[in-house]
Amino acid sequence: SLRLHVTHRAEPGDSVRDYLEMEVASGLANIDYYRQFGQRAGVLRDELRALLYDLKAKGRSIAAYGAAAKGATLLNFAGIDNTVIDFVVDRNIHKVGLFMPGVEIPIREPEALRAELPDHVLILTWNFAGEIVRQQEWYIRAGGKFVLPIPRPMVLDDVAEVQGADYAVA
Repeated sequence: SLRLHVTHRAEPGDSVRDYLEMEVASGLANIDYYRQFGQRAGVLRDELRALLYDLKAKGRSIAAYGAAAKGATLLNFAGIDNTVIDFVVDRNIHKVGLFMPGVEIPIREPEALRAELPDHVLILTWNFAGEIVRQQEWYIRAGGKFVLPIPRPMVLDDVAEVQGADYAVA
């Protein structure tokens, strides 16, 4: 995230120059960085689609957790819609009863996980995966499996595996 304070100035300040230098040093000024990012995103999309479509083909029920914009972006980019994901749960009462944009997946309250007990839950707010798994540990104990999409799609189906997983993802 960036917080910017914008003013009219003849020359950029030191913080702006420092940030631009960091971008250049990180490769962000090179078009190849973005080509590689696009390739990595495509591989991730394909792996996630393959995993979820395979689970669905095996008759597994799939829900998702977190109706955030980043999750909607991922679902739309991957072409994962309401034929794959049955519903999304979110703690924000203002989202409950609505649909994920573009993919028309209904958003329900978190209690729907207990009521429906889907076989798998895709975590769409992966930056909060650790917190979500701790809050919903009962789900794993009841036989459910979380799917973490980032940094690589993976199924977490054991309490020890979930507790030991690296959730430090961007």
